[in-house]
Amino acid sequence: MGIYSTKSGLILGFHGCEREVRDKIVFGHEPMRHKDNAYDWLGFGDYFWEGNLARAWDFAQNPPGGKKYKEPAVLGAVIDLGLCLDLLETEHILLVRHSYNAAKAALENIEESKLPVNKNVAGSSDRLLRYLDCLVIETLHKLRSRAGNPQFDSVRGMFDEGKELYPGAGFKDKNHIQICIRNPNCIKGFFIPRNEVEWPSPTS
Repeated sequence: MGIYSTKSGLILGFHGCEREVRDKIVFGHEPMRHKDNAYDWLGFGDYFWEGNLARAWDFAQNPPGGKKYKEPAVLGAVIDLGLCLDLLETEHILLVRHSYNAAKAALENIEESKLPVNKNVAGSSDRLLRYLDCLVIETLHKLRSRAGNPQFDSVRGMFDEGKELYPGAGFKDKNHIQICIRNPNCIKGFFIPRNEVEWPSPTS
């Protein structure tokens, strides 16, 4: 790993959820639940949209899979990414490719075992169920642990999602950067996002 692998500074993350869940976390009644779904594309951990309050609200109001929140809400967090597996950096992309090859080779030695595949959900072509990607990321963490290398505190990636922003566009209307926090100590605090207020004009 290079000397620039640790991210410096704090960022804001946003997570769509039930209002009751948000309030319990903000007021310290419950910790944030660490996700361990086999389909989460950045592996196991706590998920946030990086600096994207609107995307978190959209998720809370329109969660995939047909479920609905009784009271949609957004949880804000102040985050230090620490040692980050950043999938926007070449060195880390190559690590993930190596992890895929290792996972594939391991399963080939097990009779009738196959790599999982990423799948679509109803009404979407974005392959939101990322079983393969989750396996590859978790394999990478295990390989680092076995080798005695420092564990990644977080994972960061850009998700190319949604419809073309305009005909022939290279942008999509739901593109976003998502982060997965593996080390809960990276989360320095939670907050309830507030609405912008008008800055009063200075009096003469």
